[in-house]
Amino acid sequence: MTVFRILLGIFTIAILLFTGLVIQNHGWNLFPVFFGDIAAMTWAGQFNFDFMCFLTLSGLWLAWRHRFSMVGIILGIMGFFGGIMFLAPYLLIMSFKSNGDMNELLLGDYRGD
Repeated sequence: MTVFRILLGIFTIAILLFTGLVIQNHGWNLFPVFFGDIAAMTWAGQFNFDFMCFLTLSGLWLAWRHRFSMVGIILGIMGFFGGIMFLAPYLLIMSFKSNGDMNELLLGDYRGD
């Protein structure tokens, strides 16, 4: 669990630094570039579409983990739009709340059904 938590910390710091540099160099113009690459049917677009599918799964998992409650839906939306910048800190926090129990971390603390 320690290695997993370190990895999540590295992901969080790295993506924050990388995102800061991209914003500094290119501004906040993410969506036109992201969807423009998809519309152009390029390899960059293929990667973006694949990534968007992963983001969708991430958001659905977060909402499911919280039984599609209002909090779960909000977390799911944050996971979809935030990507690893949201998911890594979320998992890090939940890893401590679950005392390192991977079943609880992945399924939530009340999954007995």
